[in-house]
Amino acid sequence: MISISAGSDSATGSVAVMDENHSYQAIETILNSLDALVYVSDMQTYDLLYINDYGAAEWGPIAGRKCFQVLQAGQDSACHFCTNNRLLNAEGKPAGVYVWEFQNTLNGRWYQCRDQAIYWVDGRLVRIEIATDITDRKEMEQQLANAKALAERQANTDELTQLYNRRAFFNISKQVFHQVHRAGQMLAVVMFDLDHFKQVNDQWNHAAGDAVLVNISALAQSIVRGSDVLARVGGEEFAVVLPDTDIEQAKQLAERMRAGFEQHKIAIEGGEISCTASFGIACANLAEFKGELEPQAMLEDLLHAADKAMMQAKVSGRNRVCLYEGPRGKT
Repeated sequence: MISISAGSDSATGSVAVMDENHSYQAIETILNSLDALVYVSDMQTYDLLYINDYGAAEWGPIAGRKCFQVLQAGQDSACHFCTNNRLLNAEGKPAGVYVWEFQNTLNGRWYQCRDQAIYWVDGRLVRIEIATDITDRKEMEQQLANAKALAERQANTDELTQLYNRRAFFNISKQVFHQVHRAGQMLAVVMFDLDHFKQVNDQWNHAAGDAVLVNISALAQSIVRGSDVLARVGGEEFAVVLPDTDIEQAKQLAERMRAGFEQHKIAIEGGEISCTASFGIACANLAEFKGELEPQAMLEDLLHAADKAMMQAKVSGRNRVCLYEGPRGKT
């Protein structure tokens, strides 16, 4: 009886060991068949405890190293983007799965990572990560984002001069009005129109006219400030919104543009062209504005006033700067 019982216990133990080994091999087979990185690391020491075949083929064997030494580039300590702090709750127990996306610093490829804290076979807390390559998806997303950004730029950009078009000018200027109103500042609008532009097209050709528009636009863009909104709003007509700018400051900026245009020589096939412009300015003190701000209506009023001043500059001989003297033009 005793010997038989002992034999049964031994046989049972052997079967249990075989079952355990078989289960381990089955799990190992499953993990190594995945088209994804699977690794386990100690949450305290960062020692790599396991990596599947996919990971070993891409990043090399564990060889007693830490996760940041094997999986990332140039790391001699824990990564600043390590998610270990997200994997435990306030009591220091596993908090569930954390999913994130990351571009690996060694191979440059994108991965969706599923991280989780679990208890290892010896009872310690470890981090298991399953990282699936999503580079193709990210590249497609980037291509779509680039296409969308290009479409938005094209929708908001004058094709010839690469300045804002009229649509973008109104949309962006309305935002500027709100900012200036909140800050209690002055705001100026400058309109300018190229003088005798039709003669350029008639005397030379439309290609020469386009060259003038491109050159004048680039010169104007180099003169205005980064916070200013410059746009081509018509054929040879341009507008600038100048936040935090009083009438005198606007006049100085317009005068710099006027002088710059006058002195600028534009090389075209068969010769050189110089082109002048007439400027009109209107200004408003939004600090004094009471009631609900209507930026669209106010912008249209200021543009109308600046246009009147610009026409006065035309009538007065062109190539000059005129100020609107109506109610909105007074500072």
